[in-house]
Amino acid sequence: MPKINLEVPHQLTAENAKERLQRFGEMLEQQYQDQVKDMEQTWDGDTLAFGFKTLGVKIQGKLVVEEQRVVVDGELPFAAMMFKGKIESEIQKQIEKILR
Repeated sequence: MPKINLEVPHQLTAENAKERLQRFGEMLEQQYQDQVKDMEQTWDGDTLAFGFKTLGVKIQGKLVVEEQRVVVDGELPFAAMMFKGKIESEIQKQIEKILR
C-alpha cells in the first residue's frame, strides 16, 4: 500500500500543539464537507489515530505530536495512489493552519 509520511515543524510546546490538533478532524470535515466523510479520531497520549473517507476511499493513519514537529504516517489504498500528492498537501496545509 502507498504510504503517507510528512513532518510539520512548529514553534509550540507539544502540549499546546496537541490542544490545537484536537480540532483536526472537525476542521477537515468543516472545510471539506463535500469531500471528507466518516471522520474518526482517537488520542492515546501524544498520538492521534485517525481515519476518514475522501473521494470514496478510506484513509487511515497516525499523527504524533512532538516538541518541535508533528509527524504523520498513514496508508492509502492503491485506488487513491493518483491522489496521494493532493491528500498529503491538504493534510499538511490543515496542520500548518492549526499550529499557527
